Amino acid sequence: MPKVSNPPPDPAADPVIVNRRGAARLTAGHPWVYRSDVVSRPEAPRFAPVHDERGRPLGWAAVNPSSEIAVRRVHAGAEPVGGETLVRALDRALDHRERLMADPASGIAGDEGVRLVHADADALPGLVVDRFGDVLVVQSASAPLEPYLGALVEALAARTGATGVLGRFDSSAREREGLTTDVRVLAGHVGERVAFVAGGLALEVDPWRGQKTGAFLDQRVNARRLAAYAHGRGLDVFSYGGGFGLRLARGADGAPGVRELELVDTSASALQQAAAAFERNGLPRPRLEASDAFARLRALDAERRSVRGPGFDVISLDPPALAKRRRDLDRAYAGYKELNLRALKVLAPGGVLGTSSCSFHVSEEDFVTMLEDAAADAGRACRVLGRFGAAPDHPERLGFPESRYLTFVLLQAID
Repeated sequence: MPKVSNPPPDPAADPVIVNRRGAARLTAGHPWVYRSDVVSRPEAPRFAPVHDERGRPLGWAAVNPSSEIAVRRVHAGAEPVGGETLVRALDRALDHRERLMADPASGIAGDEGVRLVHADADALPGLVVDRFGDVLVVQSASAPLEPYLGALVEALAARTGATGVLGRFDSSAREREGLTTDVRVLAGHVGERVAFVAGGLALEVDPWRGQKTGAFLDQRVNARRLAAYAHGRGLDVFSYGGGFGLRLARGADGAPGVRELELVDTSASALQQAAAAFERNGLPRPRLEASDAFARLRALDAERRSVRGPGFDVISLDPPALAKRRRDLDRAYAGYKELNLRALKVLAPGGVLGTSSCSFHVSEEDFVTMLEDAAADAGRACRVLGRFGAAPDHPERLGFPESRYLTFVLLQAID
């Protein structure tokens, strides 16, 4: 790739001033300050020191006057942020993943699909890096970080030995930062499809066009947890590429795997990719249902009531975020309740439901309250087998609730 400028830090940069509310957020450990809480800011995006209105230093941050998230703090110290600072943060993130990959208890040891950088949770504002085999996929959504991407990509390639690095710069977050959008190779070669292994399964990803970086990695440990209960009939709703369904078919921890499986997704092409993954791994082809999840669950509920069928022994329910903004909460709550109510109605006695929310605005407590309401309306008594978050390579940063965005609950029908 062409050399990207790597400007040195500016120790004499004028400080950004935040008001009392912004200072309180930073002091409590949250790295973000919104534009409405910034008293004075630079005219252009850059790294700068942050002070409160009394002149008290609060660290260094990525500052973008045109972004709603105007301040993204990198650290609370006095060291100016530049290329060396960011590469050190990158090294710490990679060190952490290496420890996880060497620890069998992490649940991701040996996986070739790994999140290497988790943005602000790794003190790298707006930067996400996923590894699929020998290929890295990079997303960047922070204007002050943009001039340093060349140095970071160079460090990533050297540290990981990746044969290719792809920039997925096509998110709406970049537009909000005032950045251009495109998809391009940053280093080496990146093919149309990239093969990798995770949890003993041979998988493929489309890094150029797949959702996010090409595949979702945050649920893979939860999929194995649910697979420990796999037997009989299985249902994978919002299956996308079959991440949960493949695990249900394979089984785990002594579970034999399901003997019959249905995948439900609105995308026919995603279902075909899932079917290819089943074939690749020598697993029986599932039933593919290209359908709206709400409509399909209602149809399955009606079918079970009409024929008094046996129900499903294990169900995965992994919808996209239904509450992308706080004002969506009421509608999201109703949507989650409808999905889970219908799933519980078609769950066999003793069956297990793995149900998720990736909506940050829906807290774990609110999600469990919704499940209580859904179970009551479905007339089902359930026990909670466990509550979990994202895989450990998607770390949660203390004081930064946005980094704990995923809730996964295992429920078992008692009756």
